[in-house]
Amino acid sequence: MFHEVVHSEGLAHLSYVIGDKGEAAVIDPRRDSQVYLDIAYGKGGRFTHIFETHRNEDYAIGSMDLARRTGAKIYHGKALPFTYGNPVAENDTFTLGSMVLRVLETPGHTYESISITLADKAYGEEPVAVFTGDALFIGDVGRTDFFPDRAEEVAGLLYDSIFRKLLPLGDHVILYPAHGAGSVCGSGIASREFSTLGYERKHNPVLQKTDRKEFIRHKVSERHYQPPYFKRMEKYNLEGPPPLDELPRPVPLSANRFAEAMEGGMLVVDARSPEAFAGAHIPGTISIPLDMIPGFAGFFLPYDRKILLVTQESDDVETAVRRLVRIGYDDVAGYLEGELRAWEMSGRPYASMAVLHARDLDRRITSGQKFTLLDVRSEEEWKKGHLPGALHIYLGDLPGQLDRIPKDRPVTTYCASGGRAMIAASILRKSGFAEVEDSLGSMSAWRAIGGKVVTEDKPK
Repeated sequence: MFHEVVHSEGLAHLSYVIGDKGEAAVIDPRRDSQVYLDIAYGKGGRFTHIFETHRNEDYAIGSMDLARRTGAKIYHGKALPFTYGNPVAENDTFTLGSMVLRVLETPGHTYESISITLADKAYGEEPVAVFTGDALFIGDVGRTDFFPDRAEEVAGLLYDSIFRKLLPLGDHVILYPAHGAGSVCGSGIASREFSTLGYERKHNPVLQKTDRKEFIRHKVSERHYQPPYFKRMEKYNLEGPPPLDELPRPVPLSANRFAEAMEGGMLVVDARSPEAFAGAHIPGTISIPLDMIPGFAGFFLPYDRKILLVTQESDDVETAVRRLVRIGYDDVAGYLEGELRAWEMSGRPYASMAVLHARDLDRRITSGQKFTLLDVRSEEEWKKGHLPGALHIYLGDLPGQLDRIPKDRPVTTYCASGGRAMIAASILRKSGFAEVEDSLGSMSAWRAIGGKVVTEDKPK
């Protein structure tokens, strides 16, 4: 009997390979699926079952490719009209060697959400683990904002799923959710990837709201962000994404050919660090650091334009492509061969981004200098504390709210540490804002120097 966790960085997505006696199953596979085959074959197993706990919004599912390559059957909840796979219902049971998998219908995050319990029939019928998808996380529960016209209904469904189906399985049962810390599917998910239902019952902050009405009020009042690419993922995961036999292989381009591709309308993503982008970058490019591609590319990149990459090292190209493919960006046409140095050596113009130290920012605020201090963190972060006089626009909302930012004065962007701020700065520059700078270190540096923080516009 074996069990392996596959962690997809950036998306904070957790998927699972389980098996026994030559049979294997995968739960919530990502689109670049070779890793699952490697695990199963390494354990001497062949895939017979593929389970989807729900139609995912934040990444493209890999079920159809895996089924095509292995002959395994796909199973998912019956409450959506999937164009592929097989619907399952409450108490449907599947056997893999000594493993017994049983379906629980656990709606709330979505209507078709299911959880899957795992029992070892060699020792008994009681479950030892449960795969909860996005219903129950470690330290949080699933978001319920995808149905705003039915907000109280779906929040109530999630309450029932957790308190009347999942927690009664027993305090000893091991919890395996579909996401970890950093996922857009929950704001308070713990950084550890292991827990039990009993521990969550006692320590998960949301599960302390045992009164159904209180739980519903809490869920309805939450504020989550929905990147535009979610709509593409919903369509893909209902109908199946395009086949992906292998990762796209972008072409290495010289500086001259890279410039020609840009002139032809291709969009450039600079995946280097904020500090590298600040030092020198190709004019008109968008900064999205490599580790932030899964979380933010879907806010800013259209699906109908070819993508070019600028990376710190050539080895980063495959990582960037893999992360883009997971959210449906297949048309990565090329990358700058020789990295930015090749562009510099070609004699073509390059730009830099001004940066501002926290102490200089403090002096500027104190002196009353006229400038726009733009906070691009989430609303939750903003409410916990922000700089005096700052304008708050969440990074993902920035393209649609540029008219709120005066163009006749400098703009300084900040976030928690400077990464999101650099994305924002690059978008502002590309949108015609002439004087833009990034406060590297941002809120972390501000707190480190003892800068004044306000909450709800009151000094703290």
